[in-house]
Amino acid sequence: MNPIPVTPDQVAAFGLIFIRVTTFLFLLPFYGSANVPVQIKAFLSLLLSVALFGAVKVSPGLFPGSGLALLAMVVAEMMVGALIALFVRMFFAGVQIAGQLIGFQMGLAIVNVIDPQTGTQASIVAQFGYLVALLIFLTIDGHHALLVAMVKSFDILPVGGFGLTKVMVSHIIDMSARMFVLGVKIGAPAMAALLLTQAAMGVVAKTVPQMNILAVGFPLTISVGLFMLGLVLMLIGHFATNFFTDLQIYLLRLLRAM
Repeated sequence: MNPIPVTPDQVAAFGLIFIRVTTFLFLLPFYGSANVPVQIKAFLSLLLSVALFGAVKVSPGLFPGSGLALLAMVVAEMMVGALIALFVRMFFAGVQIAGQLIGFQMGLAIVNVIDPQTGTQASIVAQFGYLVALLIFLTIDGHHALLVAMVKSFDILPVGGFGLTKVMVSHIIDMSARMFVLGVKIGAPAMAALLLTQAAMGVVAKTVPQMNILAVGFPLTISVGLFMLGLVLMLIGHFATNFFTDLQIYLLRLLRAM
């Protein structure tokens, strides 16, 4: 049996597809977790790249003759995969911002845990909100929607078609603003309740100076914060469902802007 000839252009095309897919998967919140072995992530990237190689059309005349220009194409494909993953991470960052704000108001700003996803320290309330959002993300098949968006990205933005545009930058800035707005929207009810609780404790401290306000205030603040955090979880589910339902639309807009 004669071996199937493989040309240098085919190797270069497969390499560029593999780079975009690998960057995308390694930076996602779920697939890119430190708990997932690197071998599994590499195998999944290779499997998806092989499946896409036959469907993605890459023009042989696209590849430049110089190594520096080819390196620029590699960096461009890495940027595409990283920007798609960045859009997804921004939602989880918004949830973590809400957790940081609530934890600060509860007096738990210095209570940190090790994030098993990244291996870094994170606020315990922010980490709790992040895990809830991740569970919702997996429940509504958000990870499948991301894989579909990655496949569609090659139709909308072919290999070698990346370019920095003002529209793309404005989309990234708008998504960054949405991240902070989302964090404030999720954390606002709990923050307002905790602010009123602390204000009430201040009034009590002035009217009843005999009361040890520190002994009463900390447990009360934490109790109110945990109660409001339970109510806030419904908001996380609402915003997560809406965001991940429209996720492909956001990603396709970003790709068309490149």
